[in-house]
Amino acid sequence: MSRTNTAVVTGSSSGIGLDIARAFLAEGGNVVLNGRESERLAKAAAALGHPERVVAVPGGIGEAATGRALVAAAVERFGGVDVLVNNAGTFAPKPFTEVTEEELDGYLYGNLRGTYLTTQAVVRQLRAQGRGGAIVNIGTVLVDHAIAGFPASAPVVSKGGVHTLTTSLAAELAADGIRVNLVAPGVVRSPLHAGADVDSFGGLHLLNRVAEVSEISQAVLYLAGAEFVTGHALRVDGGHVIGRAL
Repeated sequence: MSRTNTAVVTGSSSGIGLDIARAFLAEGGNVVLNGRESERLAKAAAALGHPERVVAVPGGIGEAATGRALVAAAVERFGGVDVLVNNAGTFAPKPFTEVTEEELDGYLYGNLRGTYLTTQAVVRQLRAQGRGGAIVNIGTVLVDHAIAGFPASAPVVSKGGVHTLTTSLAAELAADGIRVNLVAPGVVRSPLHAGADVDSFGGLHLLNRVAEVSEISQAVLYLAGAEFVTGHALRVDGGHVIGRAL
């Protein structure tokens, strides 16, 4: 990866998104952070260090204005944008018949609409720059392999839309030199599972453990720099889709 690359990473105030930002910085890149809570986001930016290569833009990605603000910050501070990582989103289990309209709308709004609108803003800038770029979406292996004991139809259907968007945009944007790929994690040790015994889910994966956030970041960095890969969903799931350890 070029040391001058600038990456926009949504949902980067903690967990996977924060580690992805850290990984881009370690490669010498610039990073535009994003999160809904301004104070929390500012603390994340300070913890990362490298203030000359980090800018934080608070806001919910379900609003088109947030995507525009992310792009504007990248252009003003670093001269442009090269990579978008659509990491922001929410996910929680709930039985299908108990999901409320408000909850369903919330997942569709944040996970799918947010990814769609943020990508629109970045693609407009990438086209204006005329040098291509990379988009990496974060999905879930549950789109391909559901778990009966973990009912999550509402977030999964919204993430399913992100998987489909990845394929569609890979075809539509190829002529612009814009590559669009997706990382589909298994269970990851992150704040999403705060309060739960996350290691108890290890048996869902052939490797009999859960993923660390750094392993998701490695996959994102690969797809961001893989010049001949587009439209690909890279499972980082310890073998969850193909088998079980137990």
